[in-house]
Amino acid sequence: MPLVKIETRRWMSRDTKRAVLDAVHACLVAAFRIPEHDRNQRVVEYDPDDFEVSAGKGEHFTIVTIDAFAGRSVEAKRALYQDLVSRLAPMGVPPNDLVVVVHDVPLESWGIWGGKAACDIDIGFQVKV
Repeated sequence: MPLVKIETRRWMSRDTKRAVLDAVHACLVAAFRIPEHDRNQRVVEYDPDDFEVSAGKGEHFTIVTIDAFAGRSVEAKRALYQDLVSRLAPMGVPPNDLVVVVHDVPLESWGIWGGKAACDIDIGFQVKV
C-alpha cells in the first residue's frame, strides 16, 4: 500500500501525467510486488518560482517520494530506482533530474482498513521482497 507523491515544476500535459503515474505504478508492481489494484498516487506541480532546485538541474527535475511498508530489500529498492529512471526518461525526466526517496514505515505505524494497525491484519501480499 505505498503512498506515492510525484513533485515537479508545472510542465506535464494531461497525457504525460497519466503516463508518469502508470509508469511509477508499474515500477512498484515489478520491484515491490504490490498488487496491481493497489494505487495511491498523486502529482503535485509547482509554479517554477515555488520549486527551487540545485544548480545544474533542469526544468523537469522531479522528486518521487514513496511511503511504503517497511521490509523491502536493498535489491528491490535498487531495481525500483533503475526501473523508474528507465521508464521516466522517455517521458521527459532526465535520469540525473530524478530523485527517489523511499520511507520505510513500520506496519504498526499504518492505520488502515477502518482504523486497524497494518501489523494486526493480513494485508494480502508479501512485503519482504
